[in-house]
Amino acid sequence: MSPEAQADLRYRAVEAVLAGGRQVDVAQTLGLRKQVVNRWVVAYREKGEAVFEAGRRGRKEGAGRKLEPWQMGQIAQAIRDKAPDQLKLPFYLWTREAVVERVGRRYGVTISVWTAGRYLKRWGFTPQKPAPRAMEQNPEAVRRWLEETYPKVRARAQAEGARILWEDEMGIRSDPAAGRSFSPRGKTPRPLRTGQRFGCTMISAISNRGKLYFQVFTGSFNSQVFIGFLRRLVRQMEGSKVFLIVDGHSAHRSRASREWVAAHAEQIELFFLPPYSPELNPDEFLNQDVKSNAVGRKRAITLPELMQHVRGYLRSRQRSRHIVQHAFHAPTVKYAA
Repeated sequence: MSPEAQADLRYRAVEAVLAGGRQVDVAQTLGLRKQVVNRWVVAYREKGEAVFEAGRRGRKEGAGRKLEPWQMGQIAQAIRDKAPDQLKLPFYLWTREAVVERVGRRYGVTISVWTAGRYLKRWGFTPQKPAPRAMEQNPEAVRRWLEETYPKVRARAQAEGARILWEDEMGIRSDPAAGRSFSPRGKTPRPLRTGQRFGCTMISAISNRGKLYFQVFTGSFNSQVFIGFLRRLVRQMEGSKVFLIVDGHSAHRSRASREWVAAHAEQIELFFLPPYSPELNPDEFLNQDVKSNAVGRKRAITLPELMQHVRGYLRSRQRSRHIVQHAFHAPTVKYAA
């Protein structure tokens, strides 16, 4: 049909519906689908008589064109090197929609999300869970830690017969959003759980040989708790010195903690990771393991039960050193293995 005939057909269909006709009857009379008539009526109510104007036929400018090889290379390079918001795109992550937007803005070419998906597959990109990095992180400090500071710590530990341990702490809640459950299609599983909210705190230290030391307690983590953990740690070392690697938590840097460590310098020494760099700490992966498997798969009804679950799970990990060593297999912490 010509654009004028299409505009006339839209006018007759909308006029018949506005006169009281049922959309299904109007569609049947004019040889149309009900969905088409409904779409025209909705458009009329939103835009008025502009929907009756005859539009220019043909493909929109830029639509259906293929990217040139050099354009594909530039888009792929941008995805590797930049985040979407760095290119002033309204996206936080690289999705198919973000690629569509980038192609349209950069080259004036309109592609569909399915075409964008095919391009991404061809370029070797796959959808992956992001590992966020704090924008406050100092890349130079990370470089110095990996290439200068930690190699010196490792060399000293070998020379002095000290044990290197990685320490971290985390809060554990009774209602974590972790894990999935199989269920019939369309029926969301609704497991029962307590409406009360409670939690505890866990502090742990691990070595690349699979040794695990931990403490589970209630309340917040502060310098007194940290010093108590250090006392237990020193006793369990049986005379060996500890090189304990920690983050910049205030309890680690407090005056009380520094004075205690200084008074026991022959038994323990602290080393600090670069700020905002949790991905460099293998103990973070133990935390994820506990959240997913000790808490996420088994719901506690009371606080003592929650603490019992966590302690029992950590004791089982103490007996499975090879599993603890898996925390050192991630790319960001292989330097510590």
